[in-house]
Amino acid sequence: MRSSRLCWQPPFHNMGIKMDRFEAMRTLIAAVDAGSLSAASRASNTPLATVSRRISDLEAHLGAQLLLRTSRKLILTEAGEAYVATVRKLLDELGDAERMAIGEYRAPRGELLITAPIMFGKLHVAPLVHAFLAAYPDVSVRLVLADHVIDLVEAHIDVAIRIGTLPDSDLVARQVGRVAWTLVASPDYLAVSPPPLRPSDLIEHSCIAFEGLQRHRDWGFGRGTTTEMVQIRPRLSINTADAVIAAALGRMGIARVMTYQAASAVDNGLLIPLLREFAPEPLPVSLVHRPQRSQPLKQRAFLDFITPRLQATLEQIERIMA
Repeated sequence: MRSSRLCWQPPFHNMGIKMDRFEAMRTLIAAVDAGSLSAASRASNTPLATVSRRISDLEAHLGAQLLLRTSRKLILTEAGEAYVATVRKLLDELGDAERMAIGEYRAPRGELLITAPIMFGKLHVAPLVHAFLAAYPDVSVRLVLADHVIDLVEAHIDVAIRIGTLPDSDLVARQVGRVAWTLVASPDYLAVSPPPLRPSDLIEHSCIAFEGLQRHRDWGFGRGTTTEMVQIRPRLSINTADAVIAAALGRMGIARVMTYQAASAVDNGLLIPLLREFAPEPLPVSLVHRPQRSQPLKQRAFLDFITPRLQATLEQIERIMA
């Protein structure tokens, strides 16, 4: 049987190879991040043959194998791992130098890459981005909404909005407020089903579970040493927060969502918070970015713009849900 791993023989060190080394480095990083040459080809809209040739030329120039090419994925060699780590830093420094040359450090300009949780981003980040773009016409924004954590370094994220306790890292974080889990139900549902007085009463109620790929049927209440877990039996389980809110508005039962997701409906009297005295510890909301020797003005301008506005929004949500 033929092995799926292609045999690689070290090429001679050809000093006559003509190539754009920085372009070859960028192609290598793109291939490693994408997981395959074909994926890097599609992502960069570059012919597959060109992607393959650039990396082969780079290996020939170095006289070292950087990648093991299999039928399914790319695997970095030991030399490749060390080289890629150094190249990432080099390309970041080159990007800083280029941005300084075009004036990005003298006036806010260029593209910002921002990420936030999906529903929080839709409700509270996107409107602020719109206002920021109106105030800074020389800046453009790519807003990536995702509920999974994106690596800021590998993805070159400028600013991330994170909900929850942050792990120890070298990233720079600025807390701008808090949100918490809350129970809500519509007035029409509560008219026929008396409100729960304690968490254990939820066993007798129709509950709406917010579930993703995994099932979470234990709802937590209280703080510190007085925490309590209640195992619910939901009549309806949904994997998006906006659909959970819609079900609660439709009198389907009691939903457990984040305060920022329910605040508008609560403010308009469409949903009623329940068991607030048993609410769990709030979660911090933070603006996170990579440490940089020279912070681009576009990033500084965005942080200065969004921080007080997001703080005001989160304070208003706390008042509504109190």
